[in-house]
Amino acid sequence: MNTQAVHARPGRPFNIRRITRHPSVIEYRRLAALVAVVNLWIFGSGIADGTWMTAGGFATDKIAFLALINFTLGIMIRQQRIVNFLFWLATRIPTSWPLWIRWGAGKVFHFGGLHSGGNVAGSLWFAFGLFGMGWNWWMGVGHVSAGTLILSAAMVGLMVAMIVTAIGPLRAKFHNRFEIVHRFAGWTLLGLFWGQSMMISSDAGHAFTQTTTFWLLCLITLSIISPWLTLKKVPIEVIKPSNHAVSVRFNYGDTPFAGSSNALSLDPLREWHSFANIPTPGEDGYRLIISRAGDWTGRFIDNPPSHVWVKGITTSGVARVEVLFKKVVYVGTGSGIGPILPHLLAHEVPNKLIWSTRSPRKTYGDDLVDEIERNTENPLIWDTDARGKPDLSQLAFDAVAETGAEAVIVISNQKLTQKVIYDMESAGIPAYGAIWDS
Repeated sequence: MNTQAVHARPGRPFNIRRITRHPSVIEYRRLAALVAVVNLWIFGSGIADGTWMTAGGFATDKIAFLALINFTLGIMIRQQRIVNFLFWLATRIPTSWPLWIRWGAGKVFHFGGLHSGGNVAGSLWFAFGLFGMGWNWWMGVGHVSAGTLILSAAMVGLMVAMIVTAIGPLRAKFHNRFEIVHRFAGWTLLGLFWGQSMMISSDAGHAFTQTTTFWLLCLITLSIISPWLTLKKVPIEVIKPSNHAVSVRFNYGDTPFAGSSNALSLDPLREWHSFANIPTPGEDGYRLIISRAGDWTGRFIDNPPSHVWVKGITTSGVARVEVLFKKVVYVGTGSGIGPILPHLLAHEVPNKLIWSTRSPRKTYGDDLVDEIERNTENPLIWDTDARGKPDLSQLAFDAVAETGAEAVIVISNQKLTQKVIYDMESAGIPAYGAIWDS
């Protein structure tokens, strides 16, 4: 029996992990906090040594450069090729290494903390720079034109709109609005950044193309544009076992790897939704499962399209970290079986499956359930219509104790995912699941 399994169960006496593994201090937030601390240290050091002021007023060029550095971090860390590289790097660690090292490496998907931290910090630096520009202009010092000042103020307004709509509760409630604001305000800001940077260089009498700012903007622009260069409309085959879920098959020349996802859209300038790919070993193309979970998925299931838009490259997802462990327990609910199934089919890491869903054969079809049963040993398929909702944390604890698994991977809704991960990690068992940061 794995000794991890006999650590604290939910409801047992207090241990320090109940604090250190709480959802409010997950690695995502720690990374965002790290970015904040580093920037505060730079800001404070600059005040102490007078970096932000010169004889000619505020040193707006230095402030603007720090804003751009933060924006570059925030944007590039979400670039799909960089995401895949980070996953590749993290999963190079062999299973012979100590568990605590592999546990930490598996948190690679929390890189979004650098995205949010960098972009918020960049916005604050930019607002500081706007204040400095305004001061210099008012005092008649420096080389700030009224046009540069007005343009910069408009940019701060767009940044505020993006930050406000990205706040967790607002993003969840108005996700479509968040996505539209994020996309179009972001594109507008990129264009304005180019314009503002050229105006600042002109005001100061510098050659813009010879500045570091020029090359950072080139890097950011390429990163933002690159997924759209692969935009294409592809045919699909939709299999509809029930009015709750459909299986969608693609075969347009791309066969992704297990543990990856692609973004789909019916209207590429409005909504994009990411789904886990389900490649079948030895077959070209891939599948994915879409279940009814909102207006977009409901329309898709009720009126299946013949084509969808895809863009970008196949990108690594959370379950990719399974290779860091000798054996894992998968916990899924409903269509959460979609991201899990490719790992069952790949047979790369021994696993135990716990799948809780309503009427599995009626909802997802006999073919899918039979395929699951063929490809994993003694799966626990819990029919919630017949048995009610299970205690997934306890089932996961029991599975770890029974199989000696080293980690638990959870694919469910936000509330259940956070609960199971917290219960597992409080007991010293590495656990992973989506963090809803996009």
